[in-house]
Amino acid sequence: MSNDTAGFGPAPETTGSEPATRPVLEVRGLEVRYGPRRRRRHALRGVSLSVAPGETVGIIGETGSGKSTLARAVLGLVRASAGSVVLDGEDVTAHGGRQWRALRRRGVVQYVFQDPLRSLDPDLTVEASLGEPLLVRGVSRAETARRVRAFLARVHLTEDLLGRLPGELSGGQRQRVAVARALVTEPRLVILDEPVSALDAANRVQILRILEELRDDGVSLVFISHDLGSVAGIADRIAVLYRGELVETGAAREVIGRPRHPYTRLLVRSAPTLRSAPADRAERAALRALLPA
Repeated sequence: MSNDTAGFGPAPETTGSEPATRPVLEVRGLEVRYGPRRRRRHALRGVSLSVAPGETVGIIGETGSGKSTLARAVLGLVRASAGSVVLDGEDVTAHGGRQWRALRRRGVVQYVFQDPLRSLDPDLTVEASLGEPLLVRGVSRAETARRVRAFLARVHLTEDLLGRLPGELSGGQRQRVAVARALVTEPRLVILDEPVSALDAANRVQILRILEELRDDGVSLVFISHDLGSVAGIADRIAVLYRGELVETGAAREVIGRPRHPYTRLLVRSAPTLRSAPADRAERAALRALLPA
């Protein structure tokens, strides 16, 4: 699925109103600042990336690196201080609440939280939760029922769960329902924020296999994680965030096989699934000394 001619870097030149190669997501020079005016700090500084149709991009970085802030800025949940965000050809940087509601209703982009209990209504059954976004868009009840069952099967869940509430499901089942809910409107882009970090090993493997199948089906994904090992087998491209800055981007095999930035080398050495020997304490200290303050 790798597409080496699209993704990070300048957006491809286009002709006509609906070019097939137009990125699903374009972020250019994005900055987000928090805090009082005189003491504002940068959560993101000059971040630029894009996601091509059918491409999976992994966003990697430790806690506090700006990963979730980037997702929230793309979704209009935090205001950009500078730069721009373009979704499916539409500049959404300055969109207000009404414009975002219309965009979400069209199903252009969907978001999967780390904790599915934040996105699933505890009082709605699985069937009602999956069907709600379709009914809001005016899809008939018969078609809604068909799609709900189809997308439940797509995340390897059985129909006997349709009548259950989120609290009656296991953590892995809830996360798969959250993924199905994000997919049921057939969005152009799905952003997943640490979708496996709260799961045990068995459920983590199940979710990663589902994401791999979605990638193979041509769904555009942004997979945010602090775990390079989880992203390595899924992402076409990887972007590395450190202290709010994008320090390295490239094809997954290049970033993992030939990391250029000291922080990326630290991540690769620290991932036991990617390297046989993890970085020892002295090596980690030496690498961190090379990183900008």
